[in-house]
Amino acid sequence: MTADESQHTRLTSSVAVAASKVPEVTVAFWITKALTTGMGESSSDYLVHTLPPAVAVVLGFIALLGALAIQFRARRYVPWIYWLAVAMVGVFGTMAADVLHVGLHVPYKVSTVFFAVTLAAVFTVWFLTERTLSIHSIYTPRREFFYWAAVVTTFALGTAAGDLSAVTLRRGYFSSGVMFAIVILVPAVAHWRFGMNPILAFWFAYIVTRPLGASFADWLGVSHRRGGLALGPGPVSLSLAALIVTFVAYLTVIDSRARDSTAKSAEHVA
Repeated sequence: MTADESQHTRLTSSVAVAASKVPEVTVAFWITKALTTGMGESSSDYLVHTLPPAVAVVLGFIALLGALAIQFRARRYVPWIYWLAVAMVGVFGTMAADVLHVGLHVPYKVSTVFFAVTLAAVFTVWFLTERTLSIHSIYTPRREFFYWAAVVTTFALGTAAGDLSAVTLRRGYFSSGVMFAIVILVPAVAHWRFGMNPILAFWFAYIVTRPLGASFADWLGVSHRRGGLALGPGPVSLSLAALIVTFVAYLTVIDSRARDSTAKSAEHVA
């Protein structure tokens, strides 16, 4: 391959990434994702205890639809739009799992299995339709729909799994958080050292970030009687939201620099 061909290949790859509706997977991505899971958990708890539960769920659903509408209308990945959608998924995904347990009295074991089967069905239909589950290929409306269907389901599954560990199995929130912190290292090490499929590794880690963030958020917010620090879900939610804003601002700067670099490379090739 000549130098010009190599440069053209790199440029084509950069343009494909630029057209994607989701961010590149970096350390900042995983930190922000974990923060949104914690914020979603604490915000949901605050809303359902401050407002009538039915009203809180309806408001959460409306906020989710609004955020996703903005995301789908965007022509490319925009950090604040994408992470707003993820944050709203975090809030409503928690509510969806809690409705099954609190409202319909479905045991966490059953809801965990239910959401796991639902997620498997989403992935199966997605793959049979698009022949890929790669997040680097999210640049058509249909693929974006499958992506967000998977994201919503992973949040609900993670919520149920986290509560199953902390409440049903009585591990407590802090111990559950530590356990999920160890579990999330499995796909990282397996991909890094043993060549685990990157798509499988990504979705494995993505699911685990939900109970990881939520367990620590619950530990910070719940009462001493429940094994927490009793800081309250409201203050925890606001603190995590502030951290999310900080990381999204950082990701915005990084994204802007990357797009400027791609544009300059395109001008050079032209």
